[in-house]
Amino acid sequence: MGTKRYPETTGRLAEVLAAGGFAITAETTPPLSADSGLVVARTAPLAGLVHAVNVTDGAGARAHLSSFAAAHFMQVEQGLQAVMQFTTRDRNLLALERDLLGVAGFAIPNVLCLSGDPLSKGDEPDATAVNDVDSAGLVAVAAGMREQGALPSGRKINPPPNYFIGVADMPIDPEDGWEPHGLLKKLAAGADFAQTQFCFDVEVLARYVARLQDFDIPDRLPLLIGLSPLASARQALWMRENLFGTIIPDALIARLDGAADPAFEGRRICIELIQALQEMPGIAGVHLMGHAAEARIAETLREGGFEI
Repeated sequence: MGTKRYPETTGRLAEVLAAGGFAITAETTPPLSADSGLVVARTAPLAGLVHAVNVTDGAGARAHLSSFAAAHFMQVEQGLQAVMQFTTRDRNLLALERDLLGVAGFAIPNVLCLSGDPLSKGDEPDATAVNDVDSAGLVAVAAGMREQGALPSGRKINPPPNYFIGVADMPIDPEDGWEPHGLLKKLAAGADFAQTQFCFDVEVLARYVARLQDFDIPDRLPLLIGLSPLASARQALWMRENLFGTIIPDALIARLDGAADPAFEGRRICIELIQALQEMPGIAGVHLMGHAAEARIAETLREGGFEI
C-alpha cells in the first residue's frame, strides 16, 4: 500500500499526475494513408489543450499508418506529447521489446499496454493473433526494462528506456463482494496510470471508485475516465450497443434526442461531466475519445474553459 512512486520523466502527463493535478488526454487513430501530414492536421486543434494524445495501435483490428510515424510527426509538428499504444495481439515478445526500446528513440514519454481488439472485428480476419503475453504481462516487461534495465532474458539495456506506463480499465457498477483483480494485477506488474472505457454515469463512477478506494488503488494508480463529446443520440446508442463496457444512461440519450442542436448538447454534457469529475475524489483526469473527434474534443475543451 502507500502513495505511488512516479518514475523520473519529462512527460507532461506524468508531471501533472505526480503533482496531484487533473489530467486531460485525447486520442487519435492514424489514417489509412502514407501521408503523415494528415495526422498533423487532424491533431492540430488539440495543441495547448491536452497533456497528451493517445496514438492507437491497430484500433478495431485494422491496419493504418505506423503509430510510431504518427506519434513522431504529431510531437515534432504540434508539440503534442504522445501516449503510444501497444497491443499484444500483433507482435511477438521480441518485437514488443524492440518497439518498447524504440519509444526512447522517438522521444515518446508514455506507453499504454493493451491486448487489442479481436481480429474478428477487423477487415482481415485471416490475420494471426500472437499474444505471447497479456496486457499485464506487457506491463511487467516494460516495467522491467525501465526499472531493472534488462529484458526478461536478463540481457542488460544501456541506457534503459524511461516511459510512463499506462493500462486500460473498464468501470462497472460493482456488486457486493466484487474485487478489482485485473486492475490489481496490472498495478502489481508496474502500471503508473489507467485510462478507462467510456462512462457517462457519475453515480456509477462514484460507486466504482469508492470500491477501488477499499483497495487503495486511486492513490497508487491515477484513473482517467473515458468521455466523448457525443454528436447525437444515434451515436450514443451505437456506442452503448457496440463498444463493450460503454456506460451511457438513458437520460443522457433522451437529452440528446430532444435537443435542437444535438452536437452542441453533446459538448455541454461532456463539459458538465468533466466539471463533476474534477470534484470527485479518486479521479485524476479524463480521457476524451471518439471517431475522428479531435476537432470536437478541442471545441469542447475551449467552450468549457479547461486549462492545462
